Amino acid sequence: MTATRVLVLNSGSSSVKYQLLDMVTGRRPAAGIVERIGEPASRHLHTGADGERRERVRRMADHEAALESVAGELAADGMGLDSPELLAIGHRVVHGGEAFSAPVAVDEEVEAEIERLIPLAPLHNPGNLAGIRTARALNPALPQVAVFDTAFHRTMPEHAARYALDVATADEHRIRRYGFHGTSHAYVCRKTAELLGRELSELNIIVLHLGNGASASAVAGGRCVDTSMGLTPLEGLVMGTRPGDLDPGVIIHLARVAGMSVDGIDHLLNHRSGLTGLCGDNDMREICRRTDEGDEAARLAFDVYVHRLKKYIGAYYAVLGRVDAVVFTAGVGENAAPVRAAAISGLEELGPAVRAELNFARTEGPRLISPEYARVAVAVVPTDEELEIATQTYELVTREAGG
Repeated sequence: MTATRVLVLNSGSSSVKYQLLDMVTGRRPAAGIVERIGEPASRHLHTGADGERRERVRRMADHEAALESVAGELAADGMGLDSPELLAIGHRVVHGGEAFSAPVAVDEEVEAEIERLIPLAPLHNPGNLAGIRTARALNPALPQVAVFDTAFHRTMPEHAARYALDVATADEHRIRRYGFHGTSHAYVCRKTAELLGRELSELNIIVLHLGNGASASAVAGGRCVDTSMGLTPLEGLVMGTRPGDLDPGVIIHLARVAGMSVDGIDHLLNHRSGLTGLCGDNDMREICRRTDEGDEAARLAFDVYVHRLKKYIGAYYAVLGRVDAVVFTAGVGENAAPVRAAAISGLEELGPAVRAELNFARTEGPRLISPEYARVAVAVVPTDEELEIATQTYELVTREAGG
């Protein structure tokens, strides 16, 4: 029996999300999530090939217990980790630093490097690493591949990746711009080329990944030349709970004048800023509803969000020199028509335009929302990070096997 399936694992600090994908048929025989790892009432939701949903609520003390639960549910459906149809496991790893610019087969050396990168992603890499180690222990013979959020952005030129800091200090502490959401940006660029019926190598694209976390990228011929997130996911666009670009003097001011600790400032910037900090809400649907009802705080949050978007679109025009498409993706990008309309409004002289009936139409799948006369296409392309991770995993393993 030919192995054609890839299990994608996204192992976070307190959860494990997974999907099983068949890379030949395109089917997704299983998917699920384990939540609240380490709590008394951990929850495992699993959906099998026939659409049957199963829920288990019990304490899962750690990632090992969570992965054992995942393996058990898959085995109950005849799709366990020892299945001859399973080719490999693809792991999402948030931070690959400077070491990883492409997916890699996991070994002890790769594990050690991911561990060394924990200070650059303390909220994410420990969970990612725990998932890798547990999965390898459950089936040591099964190929495991690490796919990095930062890898797509490693093509940025040095002048885009460098901060204007003392070089020796920056190098010692690995301080540079890495970027994130790379699997999403890579997938969306490819799908945009398909939508336009053109080769990716000839396109300049601005991708706007707008979810609770948000990032923009400038992509020339399929290669990232600039992106909004930096050393951490805090930089760039306004997000659900993060401020994006911020004068670093604000942090010094909060420490010196407000007497805030490093941990207190970290919590403020990661959990009490962005849309939440401005209006108490991080759900763009709710913010749009409140705005329509005349809520001034919601209106301000919306305006700040869109203003930052426009600044990045304009900046990436300057970086690219020519733009063929502006693309919206992720939860807000795919579903919030008012955000798309406001972000493009006033930019018509640069080439992009939005046609209202296309923008507000409830249509699934990749689609153009710009009129035919627009010099720059504006598109909505649903992202699929699990498929991108599975694709990169499948290609690496089959290539190394000589397939």
